[in-house]
Amino acid sequence: MTAPPDVESLRLLVLVAEHGSLTAAAAELRVSQPSASKRLSRLERRLGLRLVDRTRRGSALTPAGLLVTGWARRVLDDLTALTDGAEALRRERTGRLTVAASLTVAEHLLPAWIGDLRRDDPGLHVGMQVTNSARVCELARNGDVDIGFIESPGRPTGLRSRAVAGDRLVLVAPPGHRWARRARPVPPAEVAATPLISREAGSGTREAAVRAMAARDLELAPPLLELGSGTAVRNAVAAGAGPALISELVVGPDLAAGTLAEIPIEGMALR
Repeated sequence: MTAPPDVESLRLLVLVAEHGSLTAAAAELRVSQPSASKRLSRLERRLGLRLVDRTRRGSALTPAGLLVTGWARRVLDDLTALTDGAEALRRERTGRLTVAASLTVAEHLLPAWIGDLRRDDPGLHVGMQVTNSARVCELARNGDVDIGFIESPGRPTGLRSRAVAGDRLVLVAPPGHRWARRARPVPPAEVAATPLISREAGSGTREAAVRAMAARDLELAPPLLELGSGTAVRNAVAAGAGPALISELVVGPDLAAGTLAEIPIEGMALR
């Protein structure tokens, strides 16, 4: 091997493994599919190994590809640790952390995280801004906050990011709604054509719903109601205003109690 593989080629290989598709991996890296294909071929030539089998149904890793992908993940994790560590050395510890978080994260996840952090460092002061996901990303890019937390189906551009928790979107309605009485899942096209109670533009919840339908070549109908928080959406559904695609974190207790019904969507799991 004349030279080590470049980092972006390793990142591409890892994404192919995660998505099972070169096209999806290219989209996440924001490069064209032909460019990604050339990059992957160049990596295979450099290593002298066939890493991926390309089929009409997607891209599958070869046995060698599985091994190389495991090593590539370690390289990428070590690189992230290096850059994060170097940044920590550059920054003087002030005892203050500024955080921006989307509404769902701020209401349902961040309080416990901050509690754990304060137990480890009682002198740390945490300042928090709560807004939608688009604004959180803007604040982080501008350097106005130290760290941001959003709910999003993809990685924000221009920022380093890492998944720290999981959630899924669920279609919910009052138990008496016609969808709740169905014996079979609702087709995605019917969901897309039905005006739903929705979060505002710029929220991660709404972006996830739009992307999920776009992956099926569907476009969501204009919202029945557009509200500024997951709790407001949940309350509107509970009041009988209509169905909604909403974070499971927001409605989990209602689903467990039976005060709201989860409506399965045919062939779709929204994460």
